[in-house]
Amino acid sequence: MGGRAMTGTNSSRLESLVSWDADWAGLRVVVTGIGLSGFSAADTLIELGARVVLVDARENEETLAKADTLRIVGAHEVLLGQEHTAALPLVGGEPAELVVTSPGWSPQQPLLAEAARAGIPIWGDVELAWRVRHRAGRRTADWLTITGTNGKTTTVGLAESMLQAAGLRAIAAGNVGTPVLDAIRDPVGYDVIAVELSSFQLHWSSSLSPLASVCLNVAQDHVDWHGSFENYLADKAKVYANTQIACVYNAEQRETEAMVEEADVVEGCRAVGFTTGIPAVSMLGVVNGLLVDRAFIEDRRRSAAELGAVSDLGDVVPRHLVANALAAAALVRAYGVEPAAVQAGIRNFQHGAHRIQQVATIEGVRWINDSKATNPHAAAASLSAFDPVVWIAGGLSKGVDYDALVSGHAGRLKAVVLIGRDSSGLLGSLQRHAPDVPVISVPPGETENGQATGNGEEVMAGAVAAAARIAADGDTVLMAPASASMDQFTSYAHRGDAFIEAVRRLEEGPAQER
Repeated sequence: MGGRAMTGTNSSRLESLVSWDADWAGLRVVVTGIGLSGFSAADTLIELGARVVLVDARENEETLAKADTLRIVGAHEVLLGQEHTAALPLVGGEPAELVVTSPGWSPQQPLLAEAARAGIPIWGDVELAWRVRHRAGRRTADWLTITGTNGKTTTVGLAESMLQAAGLRAIAAGNVGTPVLDAIRDPVGYDVIAVELSSFQLHWSSSLSPLASVCLNVAQDHVDWHGSFENYLADKAKVYANTQIACVYNAEQRETEAMVEEADVVEGCRAVGFTTGIPAVSMLGVVNGLLVDRAFIEDRRRSAAELGAVSDLGDVVPRHLVANALAAAALVRAYGVEPAAVQAGIRNFQHGAHRIQQVATIEGVRWINDSKATNPHAAAASLSAFDPVVWIAGGLSKGVDYDALVSGHAGRLKAVVLIGRDSSGLLGSLQRHAPDVPVISVPPGETENGQATGNGEEVMAGAVAAAARIAADGDTVLMAPASASMDQFTSYAHRGDAFIEAVRRLEEGPAQER
C-alpha cells in the first residue's frame, strides 16, 4: 500500500469515513491527476465538503478547462504544470490529511513518495468510491470486481450485458471508461456494478469487499510501474481480498488459483474455477461446444447447467474470448443470474473495437485488428487463433520480454512487419527464435526529442502495404502489436483506427497496386 495510516485524531477520522454521510467536511485532500478518475475524485470530494487541492503536470486547453470547472464547483486550488508535481502541496496552509491519486501515478512519483514518507494515507479513486457507496435514501450496489493482464474490458462488458439481460440495473465502470465514482453518484443508483480494476487501481485500494471477484490471467506487464513482476502479482492478487461469495480463478493458470488460496476472504466464500476444457465440480467450462456451469447448481456432481453455446460469441471465437465469457458468467451466477440471462447477455454483447476485429477479407486474405493486444500475453492469445499469419507488431515495450511469445508461435508466422520507434527487443527475439521468418521493418518516420511527430497513419499505411505484398489467399494479416502504442500513436484506439483506414484504402484500390 502507498502510505501508512496516520496516528492520533487524523487516523481516527479517516477510519470513520466509510459512507457518503460521514463527516468529510473540511478534510484536507490533495488529488493527483485531472483525467477521468482524478476529475471525478476531486468533484466528489468537493461535493462531500472536503478542501481539495488538485495537481496535474499537464497544462493545456483540456486541463485548463477542467481546472476552471473544478474551481467553479469549489476546489480550493488547482495547480497545473510539471513544477507542481515535485512536492506535496499544502492545503490552505496546512499539511494534507489524505492524498487521492489517479491510478497511473507511480508510487515512485516524488509527490506520492513524499506523502508516503510523511505517513499520509494514499487512496485511489476506487478506494474512495467503495467508502462512499452507502448513502441515505439511495440503493447500495453490490460490486463484482474484475482484473487480469488481458481480457478485463471484454469480461466486464459481458458481465454488464448478462446482468442487464436479467433485468437488473447494472453498469460496467472503473478502468473501462466510466469512473466508478460516477456510477456511485448516479441519482437512481444501481443494483450491481461490474468494476474493471487495473493493477494500479488495486495498488491504491485496501478496503474493498466485492460480492464476487476474478483475476482472469497474469503475465508480465507494467513491470516499469510496479518495480518487479512479483509486485505486479501481489497487486493483482488484492482483487480477491474480502470477497464475500465467490473467488473466480482461471483453472488453466496456476498463479490465479494460488492467489485465491492465499486470499483473506469472508467466511463461506467459495473458490470457483473456469476452464476452456471440460469442467470439474465447482467449475464452469465447455462441453461439446456448450458453455456449462457445474458450480452454481445443486446437483453439481452429476449434472451441469447450460449457459449458451460457444457460437453465441460470434463468428471468430478465439479461446481467450471463451474464457472471458465463462469468467463473466461465473461472476453473475454468483450474484444469482439465471442461465437464460447469461446466454441472452452473451448474444446481446457488442464486442469492443480493436479486439480481434475482422476488418475485411481481400482476395482471400483475412485482415484482423487487435490493437488492444498491448503486451505479449494478449498477442499470444491472438496469434493462437490464426495460422498462417503475417504479423504486424511492435511499439512501446514497457520493459517486457518477447522470447516466450515468439518461440511459442514461430511455427504459424509467415512473415513479420515491425512498426514502432524502437522494436529492437522484439526483433532480437525473432532473430533468436524465428530466424527463418522474414522480417520487414517500417521506418518510424520523423521524430522530435526522441518522440514520433504524429506520423502514425503513415507508418501504419506502410505496414499494411508491406503485409499485402506478402499475404496470399488463406493467410491472415494480424495487427496484434504486443506493445503499447504511445511511441507513434495517441492510444491503442488511434493505432487500430489507422490500421482500419489503411486496410479500407487497400480494399478500395485496384489489385495492381497491391
